[in-house]
Amino acid sequence: MLTVIIPASNEAAYIGPCLTALFASNGVPSAEVIVVANGCHDDTAARAQGFAETAAAKGWDLQVINLPTGGKIGALNAGDAAARGDIRVYLDADVVVSPDLMVQLEQALLVAAPRYGSGRAVIPRAKSAVTRAYARFWQTLPFAQSVAPGYGLFAVNAAGRNRWGAFPDIISDDTFVRLQFMPDERVGVPASYYWPMIEGFGALARVRRRQDAGVAQLAERFPGILAKEGKARLGLSGLLRRALADPLGFATYAAVSVAVKARRRNSDWTRGR
Repeated sequence: MLTVIIPASNEAAYIGPCLTALFASNGVPSAEVIVVANGCHDDTAARAQGFAETAAAKGWDLQVINLPTGGKIGALNAGDAAARGDIRVYLDADVVVSPDLMVQLEQALLVAAPRYGSGRAVIPRAKSAVTRAYARFWQTLPFAQSVAPGYGLFAVNAAGRNRWGAFPDIISDDTFVRLQFMPDERVGVPASYYWPMIEGFGALARVRRRQDAGVAQLAERFPGILAKEGKARLGLSGLLRRALADPLGFATYAAVSVAVKARRRNSDWTRGR
């Protein structure tokens, strides 16, 4: 069985399109989706439960867990505790998958050896010019160009899931999982998914600050884990080539980076989008 776990905190505006796309998936013979609403002050859980008939008609099992306390790590662990599938897909509630993504991930992960997989992320056109410029440049960087970076959606098979127990109390769950696997254990499938990027300069800086803090936390708590990253080095020449190809994108990316360094400490939780 394929299990899709969706942590959702105040995602009433996004959970509908997310589930609609998921239940439109092609060729998945046995699957379940577990929506873990956590700390919600809106009707995220009710909207998710409203898809029960759609799920049944498509041959999916749907379970909605409503946790009173917010927190993505707690939601992920609750979803894992309820999951029955050997293949686990961890999906952000604002992500919209293409029809072939689930079946391609299932086929890629149906092996005995530990495997990690993701699809091809597509960033939809942002409303703000600053986010459009930032996203355009960011997508040319080595991490975004690497095999199965997994932002917004990642999947593991049973042997891969055995690499760790419960999710630890960390900021960057996606990076933690990806770095349980060496680069040759990661699989990227061609099917796509839409992953929206957060809008506006201030929001971009807050997210980048938290992402940097998450990486630093992993390096401190799990020495040596970053050595598994395996992404290509950018280098000065690579940076200059990208800057010349897209001066506005580079200037926007650089300005966000400067803003992040100017104010390192930030304890607030911030969405990736």
